[in-house]
Amino acid sequence: MYRRTKYDLKQELNLIKESGLFKDERIILSDQKANIEVCYPTGSKSKEVLNFCSNNYLGLANHPQIIDAAKKSLDKYGFGLASVRFICGTQDIHKELEEKISNFYQTDDAILYSSCFDANGGLFESILGQDDVIITDELNHASIIDGIRLCKAKRFIYKHSDMKSLEQKLVMAREGMDIWEHTGLAHEPKPAKNIIIATDGVFSMDGDIANLKDIVELGKTYDAMVMVDDSHATGFFGKTGRGSVEYNDVLGEIDIITSTLGKAMGGASGGFTASKKEIIDMLRQRSRPYLFSNTLAPSIAGAAIAAFDLLDKSNDLRERLMDNTTHFRKKMKELGFDITESVHPITPVMFRKFDNDAKLAQTMAKELYSEGIYVVGFSFPVVPKGQARIRTQISAAHSRENIDKCIAAFEKVGKKLKVI
Repeated sequence: MYRRTKYDLKQELNLIKESGLFKDERIILSDQKANIEVCYPTGSKSKEVLNFCSNNYLGLANHPQIIDAAKKSLDKYGFGLASVRFICGTQDIHKELEEKISNFYQTDDAILYSSCFDANGGLFESILGQDDVIITDELNHASIIDGIRLCKAKRFIYKHSDMKSLEQKLVMAREGMDIWEHTGLAHEPKPAKNIIIATDGVFSMDGDIANLKDIVELGKTYDAMVMVDDSHATGFFGKTGRGSVEYNDVLGEIDIITSTLGKAMGGASGGFTASKKEIIDMLRQRSRPYLFSNTLAPSIAGAAIAAFDLLDKSNDLRERLMDNTTHFRKKMKELGFDITESVHPITPVMFRKFDNDAKLAQTMAKELYSEGIYVVGFSFPVVPKGQARIRTQISAAHSRENIDKCIAAFEKVGKKLKVI
């Protein structure tokens, strides 16, 4: 029975390899930090490299206070609960963490998930129906896309960060005029009952920041809720680390915030939705990833609480991260690299000026690895054709010496490959 499927899969895998898009997993033999020990290719001798492709923005993945909190939670609460939340999987630390999150983002309540992918996957179908509309940015994360696909609401897509395009979709939703694009005169216009505008707070491939100020104003004008996935901003972006929401000065004005505990906030796993009381209450009743997945491990909950406490006490890590980001961006631009404009630690080095952009990104990533710099090249279909890049990510764990070594390696390899 498997022979036909095996043949088809092997053919498809060969095509992926031939196109240079096959994803090899690099084996890390150390904890996650600025300097990591990596075995790549598989079976080769391991080497120490500087990691510039991690979401470990604040360097908390191996922070002693985070590890200590996880150990104490293991000792007190055990390894796991072997249950979903509503049966026998809710401990006091889960409620404490949810309260921390809701206070952090100034919302009524919050609900925990095993990942932000699950938070997004269980959001839309739980609160919207076939008479509702979701208006989504064309570059939103795959988890938002998949979550919308599970929902019966209509989906409108607006051009990336284009407020004119967003307003056109809002007008269409409010007036029900999408019939002209589909059934024409066969039906009367049917205005949307509820509308949600969904956007990433920070877009992960470019590091650009959603224009939440204008999105919120459009939401108010057209009576639409605003949902933001703040995964690449929670804990480190904005004046006090409250993400793109704070950066755009709309803290307290966003209806639904989803995010992760698996990036800046310790890097393990876990996600959440922070929102209005009624929305959170409904998610507890209907959100399938919440109802049918095991509760968050106690050690992760305890460590996440410690992470929020750590950030409340000091801005040092955030300030170091921003200083590192400013220095790296400035020096790379001075060397002549094509860097997307932003202030975010995600700093894509673009190859869009070159006809062989995809191959160049892969070749340069390999050359940099030889120089002791661990980065990854991205090309189509992960990013649009002609937009290949190496996405570098800066961390508070990087020293200035680490940053300068990375810049020097980029300069050396860039000149060798005639990129600069």
